[in-house]
Amino acid sequence: MALCGFTALILAVWLSGIHPVRAEDPSYVAAVYEHRVVLNPDPRAPVERSAALEHMNKNLDVFEEQTALAAKQGAQIIVFPEDAIHGFNYTRSSIASYLETVPDPGRVTWSPCADPDRFQNTEVLHRLSCMAHKNHIFLVANMPDRQVCDRLVDPLCPLDGQYQFNTDVVFSDNGTIIARYHKQNLYFEAAFDAPPKCEYVTFTTPFAGRFGVFTCFDILFQEPVVTLVKDMGIRQLVYPTAWMNQLPLLAAVQFQRSFSYSAGVTLLAANVRAAALGMTGSGIFTPWDALHHHDSVGETGKLLVKRLPVLDPSVLGDGAGKARLLVPFSGHSKVEAAVEESEKEEPWPASSFSPMQSGPEPGYCPKEDCSDQPISFTSTMMYDSFTLVALQGREGNLTVCDGSFCCHLLFRRRRAAKGELYALGAFDGLHVVHGTYYLEVCALVRCTGLEKESCGGETEHAQTLVDFHMHGTFSTEHVYAGVLGSGMTLDHPDRSGWESKGRFYMNRTGMTTGLVTAVLYGRVYEEDSM
Repeated sequence: MALCGFTALILAVWLSGIHPVRAEDPSYVAAVYEHRVVLNPDPRAPVERSAALEHMNKNLDVFEEQTALAAKQGAQIIVFPEDAIHGFNYTRSSIASYLETVPDPGRVTWSPCADPDRFQNTEVLHRLSCMAHKNHIFLVANMPDRQVCDRLVDPLCPLDGQYQFNTDVVFSDNGTIIARYHKQNLYFEAAFDAPPKCEYVTFTTPFAGRFGVFTCFDILFQEPVVTLVKDMGIRQLVYPTAWMNQLPLLAAVQFQRSFSYSAGVTLLAANVRAAALGMTGSGIFTPWDALHHHDSVGETGKLLVKRLPVLDPSVLGDGAGKARLLVPFSGHSKVEAAVEESEKEEPWPASSFSPMQSGPEPGYCPKEDCSDQPISFTSTMMYDSFTLVALQGREGNLTVCDGSFCCHLLFRRRRAAKGELYALGAFDGLHVVHGTYYLEVCALVRCTGLEKESCGGETEHAQTLVDFHMHGTFSTEHVYAGVLGSGMTLDHPDRSGWESKGRFYMNRTGMTTGLVTAVLYGRVYEEDSM
C-alpha cells in the first residue's frame, strides 16, 4: 500500500442516533497504543542475540511506560501494534536472533514473569508478562515466533526444520500466556511462514467475555476473521497491525471504521507509526462510535483509552444489551429508540429530488434507465481499472456498471467547491496487485484534478458537501460501508442495509466536512482463487 500524507488527527466520532455507554450497561475500559518503532537500520544483516535484545528492549521500554499510563487511566486491556517490538523487512535468516518460542497455551500454563527460567531465550515474553502482571492488565503484543517441526512427521515443515510465525501473544492480568495466534495472511513477509492450518483464536476476560485475535492483512480475507464473527459469534476483536495507508479506499482508520461498522463488532486496532512507510492509523471502534488517531506529520506514539460496552452475547444474556447487538453485514437500518425524536433523521427518499423549475441541470436523470446518462470512462483506482461517470450539476441520479455489476447514486451538492470533480465508479473483478482478492466496489470519490484520469488518485482534502443515496447490485453479503470526510474525518452512513436481495445501500445527509470518499466495498471471498 502506498504512502500518503495527512495532517495530525485525533477524533472521537459519535454516529447519528447512538448514545454513549449507558450506566446500566456492562462496560470496560480498553487501550491501544500507536507506536513509533525503533527500527533495525539493516534488517537483512544477521545479528547476535545480544544485539537483537538490545534493539527490542528499546521498544519494550516504551511499551512498559505506556502500559503503566493506560492502567492509571483504568484500562483493563491494552493492544500494541504488529512488528512494534522488532520492526520489519527481515529475511528468514536475518530474523533468527529475534525469534522466541511461544508455547501453546492450550497445552502449557505459564507465566514467564513468575517462572522466567522454565524456557530458554524468552526474555521478550518475560518482559511482556511482567508488564501485564505489574499493571494488572490484559496485554496483546506481536512478536516473531519459532516453532520446531519434523519433516518426517510434518510434510509442510520448512527445510530448515522450523516454522517462523508472525505471532500475536495475549497475557492475562497476572502475566499468564492465555492466547497465541499465528498470522494467516502474510503481506510480503519473507521472514515468516503461514501456519499449516488457519487458526481461530479467542480468549476470555472476566470484564468483557470473549475476544478474537487477528493481524493486519487478515482484515481483507474471510479466514480467520469472518469465521470468528459469523460462525463463532465473536463480537470483540483485538487487531495488531502495521498498515500502510492508501486512499481513496484503504487508509487504515478508514477501513477499520468500515469493518467495525459493517461487521457489527468492537475493534481494538493498534498500528505502528512509521512516516517513511506511510504507516499510521489506530483506533477503538464499536459499531456506533470510534476514537481514532491518524498522524502523518508527527513522530511520536499515541495512547488511546476509551470505555466500551460489552458486546459478548454470553455476558449480556437476554437483556436489553443483547437486543442492541447487530447481525453482521446486515447494515444499520434504524435509529436507536433512545435518541430524541428531534435528532432523528428520516431515510432519504428518492422523491426528495425533483428537477428544478427551470429544468434539470446537466447530468440529472430522474430515472435509472434514462438515456441521457453521462458518458462513462475508465481510470485506475487502487491499481484496478474502474468504470466511472462524472457528477454534473447540483443534483442528479447516476448509474455506472462494470459488466453486470452496477452502482447507482442519487446526489445533491449542498455546497459545491470550484475545481473539485467527483465521479461514481464501479469495479467487479480480481484485484491482483499487493495481494489477490475478488472485489465488487461502488465508490464515490473526489478526483485529484479536473481531468477524468485523475479520478481514483490519492487526495485527503475536499470542500464540497454532498448528500447522497448509493446502492449496488452485489453478489456477496460481505459489504463494508464507509464515508470519509476531508482531513481524514471518519464520517458514517445515516443508514445502510439491504433494500432487496442483492441490493445494498447507504445514505448520508448533512456532512459538515467535504466528501473525500463514500464506498461500498464488497468482498467476494469465494472468488479469490479463481
